[in-house]
Amino acid sequence: MPSPLLALPGAVAGDGVDAPVAAHYGSFNTEQRSLVAGEGFVDLSHRDVLRIAGPDRLSWLHSLTTQYFDGLAPGAWTQALILSPQGHVEHAFAGVDDGESFTAHTEPGAGAALVEWLERMKFMTRVEVSLVDDLAAMWRPGEGSGRYDLVPRDRLEAYAHAAGPAAGMWAFEALRIERGEPRFGLDTDHRTIPNEVGWIGAAVHLDKGCYRGQETVARVHTLGRPPRRLVLLHLDGSENRLPPAGSPVSLDGRDLGFVGSSARHHELGPIALALVKRNVPVEATLSVDGMPAAQEVVVDPEVGLHVRPLR
Repeated sequence: MPSPLLALPGAVAGDGVDAPVAAHYGSFNTEQRSLVAGEGFVDLSHRDVLRIAGPDRLSWLHSLTTQYFDGLAPGAWTQALILSPQGHVEHAFAGVDDGESFTAHTEPGAGAALVEWLERMKFMTRVEVSLVDDLAAMWRPGEGSGRYDLVPRDRLEAYAHAAGPAAGMWAFEALRIERGEPRFGLDTDHRTIPNEVGWIGAAVHLDKGCYRGQETVARVHTLGRPPRRLVLLHLDGSENRLPPAGSPVSLDGRDLGFVGSSARHHELGPIALALVKRNVPVEATLSVDGMPAAQEVVVDPEVGLHVRPLR
């Protein structure tokens, strides 16, 4: 369902999975600068929202996911993943507990599958899992990766008035890509393990009990050298286009990975996130959709940890 905030002045709808919200409100460069300055908000109301209630919810999530949920304080946001037995990322979400229920948001269209999987894992646990349509995710700039708000849908216009100016997905995505933060389903594929994309620490807690897929995560974390690595690409700006998601990344005519998200940054120009083989030389200039692309390390090829080298 299209967001009611598409009625704001200058709003232009996005495309693909982001079609229900605004791509921009007239100037995505100005909107980026506002967010960098700590001003405004981004409409993420197209993301799916789910609620997990019941007295066992935190211990249950602790046993199923990559995150440490035991003792999670009310009001503290956290990220978590659900992995396959082989350690591949199957679901990703972020949420907050209010002392009675844990409410989370996930990628558009991913909520039903996540709820279905969680329902199968309930057994005798005292939890209730449901998709909710009365809350919408919003994002506001702040320290680090910013902050999320969950807003009643009937209060979106009031929220926009108080939190403005509005910024669209083009601005949000450009700053996310600059930070080297992957988006599940766009910058990942069915073979992705958390170590490849920098989710260790952010969405994966290394000091907790057993969970599905932990053996793979722990082995790669301990020994290093993940099979692939997330990289920030600085694209040749001589062509007025961005590579389509899924475009091959190649070196000397050999395909070595794929591009996920791409955007135009207000200072860096065209940038993208790509998942490439670990042994691709970090200094090599790659080719993406016929365009040269220089690399900036996001995940170190040796240790698999999320790093941001000083520019």
